[in-house]
Amino acid sequence: MYEDPDKNLLHFETPFEALIATMLSAQSTDKRVNAVTSKLFKVANTPKDFANMDINELENWIKSIGIYKNKAKNIKETSKILVQDYQGEVPNKKSELIKLPGVGNKTANVVLANAFDIPAFAVDTHVFRVSNRIGLADGKNVEQTEDQLTENVPKKDWNITHKRLITHGRAICKARNPLCEECELNKLCLYNRSKND
Repeated sequence: MYEDPDKNLLHFETPFEALIATMLSAQSTDKRVNAVTSKLFKVANTPKDFANMDINELENWIKSIGIYKNKAKNIKETSKILVQDYQGEVPNKKSELIKLPGVGNKTANVVLANAFDIPAFAVDTHVFRVSNRIGLADGKNVEQTEDQLTENVPKKDWNITHKRLITHGRAICKARNPLCEECELNKLCLYNRSKND
């Protein structure tokens, strides 16, 4: 019923590219980020490249993405830290990732799952909405939802479930006007059942 969950997610070839793309994706779409990084990563794709890039040049590259000035500053600082403290490598531990400027819990989880294939549950707006609607979680906020998903979904399935929830949220379980009639989960879905009560 759905296309490949990886098809419309962020494009990258290295853990560093995954980190930068994920940092850029905050308050933006993966499609917009992929359009920018498909050109940007041909010019710069290592921490050293970004650390040495003039901030105005970086801003110009990412100008079409939301809050670009703040993102440029964080990307430059993060790149410098990776060069100075991590020999240009992206750490594969959450505790290290969240120390980097502009890297919060969600970004760290996305990088761990997608760049390192380490089980992690990143809760974005799609994951939050869909998991709470269908009953995989009953969280009032992102943190509660992440805690509940990590309890309710076997660890080995965290990464693929995360991708499937995003794909389902984009294609069927939309924020406004979800396509409940087309959804394979509609008989199980708490949201759909409550609509029909």
